[in-house]
Amino acid sequence: MSDDVRSALLQQIKDKAVVHGKVTLSSGIEADFYIDLRRITLDGEAAPLAGQVMLDLTADLDFDAVGGLTLGADPVAGAMLHASAARGKRLDAFVVRKANKAHGLQRRIEGTEVKGRRVLVVEDTSTTGGSPLTAVEAVREAGGEVVAVAVIVDRGAEAKVTQEGLPYLAAYSLADLGLE
Repeated sequence: MSDDVRSALLQQIKDKAVVHGKVTLSSGIEADFYIDLRRITLDGEAAPLAGQVMLDLTADLDFDAVGGLTLGADPVAGAMLHASAARGKRLDAFVVRKANKAHGLQRRIEGTEVKGRRVLVVEDTSTTGGSPLTAVEAVREAGGEVVAVAVIVDRGAEAKVTQEGLPYLAAYSLADLGLE
């Protein structure tokens, strides 16, 4: 992994995404800080770095599609898709809905077909593993094989995800951000 790109993304996260103050996370847990990674994954300077860092982090895995539960996973998957294309490789992306669509094709997973494919489930940050594990369940129900779960910042989900028998990769820890 390019240390320059990794260091640059870490600085972007520290500068733009860490918000101090009492917050309730999507897991229901109260925290003294929030890591708003959409300020990174939807930022024109930081998102390309995130795609590169996540591709480098997962370089030893065999997968050809990436995605996860909407909304946190969507820009991560998109950044990885574009970073992969810039490297001359193809990576497809998918989005897992929080609930089945009631009209149209009534699909739970949008985008590329996951059936029979090896996929990586991603998330921007995870505390309990709830969002990525919901995506894992949907992918498995659709006939896809999940090779791992990868996040930009881990807030504590590793044990829960690995308990489900999946490798868990995180580009950064809370310690990397100076938050532990």
